[in-house]
Amino acid sequence: MAPGHRLTAATAIDRGDRLYQQDQVEVYAHPRVAGCLLAILADGMGGKSGGRKAADQVLLIARQLFERFVPVKDSAEALLKRLVEESHLMIKLTAITSEQEPHSTIAAALLLPNRECHVVHAGDSRVYLFRGPQMVTRTLDHSLVQRLIDQGEITEDEANDHPHGHLLTGCLGADEDPPVTLEAVQTLALGDSVLLCSDGLWHYFTPRELGTITHALKPRDATKMLIAKARQRARGGGDNVSLALVKVEALDAPDDGS
Repeated sequence: MAPGHRLTAATAIDRGDRLYQQDQVEVYAHPRVAGCLLAILADGMGGKSGGRKAADQVLLIARQLFERFVPVKDSAEALLKRLVEESHLMIKLTAITSEQEPHSTIAAALLLPNRECHVVHAGDSRVYLFRGPQMVTRTLDHSLVQRLIDQGEITEDEANDHPHGHLLTGCLGADEDPPVTLEAVQTLALGDSVLLCSDGLWHYFTPRELGTITHALKPRDATKMLIAKARQRARGGGDNVSLALVKVEALDAPDDGS
């Protein structure tokens, strides 16, 4: 691990007001290299068990690839690209052998010991980077409403209530190959937070709210508060909710036990 910092992390998940939980989320610490971890989130779609099966496969492949990853010699971008491609293929094979049509989003952040952060996503699950309480960047959804925003036809505020808000233009398991959108931050600063979340969470928050909560609280407390507020704001109509939060902290900061 680069001197002077440590990584703390927490995950949270809630079924919301749906009958079935189809989100999956995990943070994997590298089995041999301190300061290296992979946060992975998948929002499954495709029937009561099809979506969950797709999300499970994403996490399984992520863990297998990450355990074989050697940070000092292997390419982070190649790992994340392979994660998307292999998950997509496995989900499509599952569809062939079942009567379901499983699909899944993916959002993943790979943090290296030198504080590099590499991100990949497909669908409308997001990765946010906050510096203190301020949002530095976030992934842009592969969705119809994001395309309309890009074309100047609707605003961000209008997108939240758009009737076609859940239509995706790219995801795992679809007929077309998923987009492989890679991003990188060369050096995370002390105090930075990386937040992965499904649309069941981000739909109910502004970036400022997310940044304020993730900055002010320990990861475990922040994830609990975000789940509780999302459930409250959904007013009985909430989707599955999942998130993972990773914070870069100074070594002399109080240990929160997360």
